Parts: sequence; C-alpha cells; structure tokens
Amino acid sequence: MKLRWSPTSPYVRKVAMVLIECGLDSAVEKQVTNAWAPDTDLPADNPLGKVPALILDDGSALYDSPVIAEYLDSLHDGPRLFPISGPARWTALRQQALADGICDAAILRRLELQRPDGERSDSWADRQRRAVARALDVLEAEAPALDGTLTIGTLSILVALGYLDFRFGHEDWRAGRLELAAWFASASDLDSFRRTAPPPA
Repeated sequence: MKLRWSPTSPYVRKVAMVLIECGLDSAVEKQVTNAWAPDTDLPADNPLGKVPALILDDGSALYDSPVIAEYLDSLHDGPRLFPISGPARWTALRQQALADGICDAAILRRLELQRPDGERSDSWADRQRRAVARALDVLEAEAPALDGTLTIGTLSILVALGYLDFRFGHEDWRAGRLELAAWFASASDLDSFRRTAPPPA
C-alpha cells in the first residue's frame, strides 16, 4: 500500500497514528505530496486533490481520512479503534466528526486570514473561529468521559487539539477548559501522537 501524505495535514496525522496503533506503519509506503503544486498528479488518486489518499495493492484508492482509518482498522487482530456496534461506535464516530470539523474550520480560517487585504472576509474567519470555540466547549463538557480505551474518536480529538497548537498556538484554547486541557496533557504522551508531530511551523 502507498499513502499520499503531507507532514502538516491533521487528517494525514490521524491516518499515520492509526497506522502505528494498528501495527501497520511498516506495511505502507509514504509518498510526500504537495496538494497545492500546479503539476501535482494527486487527482489521479483522489479527484478532490486532497491528502491523505491510500493506494491499495490492486491500484484502487481510498479517501478521505475516516474511510482510510476504518479500512486500516479492519486489517489487524488487535483492539479496534472503531467499535463494532452499539452506543460506543456512535460516540466514537461522533467524536471523530466533531474533531474533523474543528480541523475543517481551523484550516478554512487560516486560509481566509492569508488572503490579501481587500479579498479577506473577517466575518467568515470569525465564523470559523466561533465554530471551533463551540466544539471545544462541547469537548470540555465531555472531557471526563474521554479517558479509557483509545478509539478513533479520542484519537481524532488529540489530532484536532494538536493542530490548534500547531497553527494557532498564539491563541489559548485551554483558557476556561481546564478538564479538556488536563486530558490533552496526559493523552498527548501517546507514542503514536508524539511520533507523528508536524515539523516546527
């Protein structure tokens, strides 16, 4: 298998952590891909032009990160990151969706803030900031329940909070969210999280 990836993408980081947690890291060739390059061939593997994309041994491709992560979780015999059924599964999937939404909004905000004066919409950027803040408030309320078995939900939350530190480290998301901050401080010692840290911004 081959993974099209970028070292700064939070969605790639999620997949990279899943590879490590599932014991599959050495089974996948990693191909650094600049999705923004004018001459990139990435659309041949993902018509949306986004990473990650996982190329299977038969030449077919899987995208995006939730699909890739669940596929990888089906390839090993250890504890599942995706609970098979019941309330635990829906909790993990909801948490993954919330965490991915944090990353979506943070990336949209960052791109908007990089636009030249006259093209930038401060109201649009603020809409994304408020979406992240609301999601973080939900996670703060749920923080006591995050301890325990690692799932795709808690793994995705780790990635999202790490991305906020990476791209918006000058903003203190921990303020007023002491339980979430305490959980993150403890959970971020996870080996797969430390090994997939993005390069210094």
